[in-house]
Amino acid sequence: MADLPGAFGETKEATEAIQRMCDEVKLKVEELTHKTYVEFEAVKFMDGVTMNFFIKVHVGGVNYIHLWVFKPLGGHVELRGVQQHKTKDDPLVPFEN
Repeated sequence: MADLPGAFGETKEATEAIQRMCDEVKLKVEELTHKTYVEFEAVKFMDGVTMNFFIKVHVGGVNYIHLWVFKPLGGHVELRGVQQHKTKDDPLVPFEN
């Protein structure tokens, strides 16, 4: 991501399409974080020209996670990274794992 400065737009409210992407990667997120999420609601997202999405997900109480998801045209959603221990107020910014 470091080679794409400014390639991402502003943070926007999550849409049904963004929630569907989150639903598709939920099991992989649970596997990577060793947690089971009862709540898994996309609340904000950023997207860019590279088919990468950064998504803030509410996972219960005051807990949030940030996801890096790649969705090629006509392809399957791929989880690229997870950041745990986020809050409602943490800014959503592109990251690498």
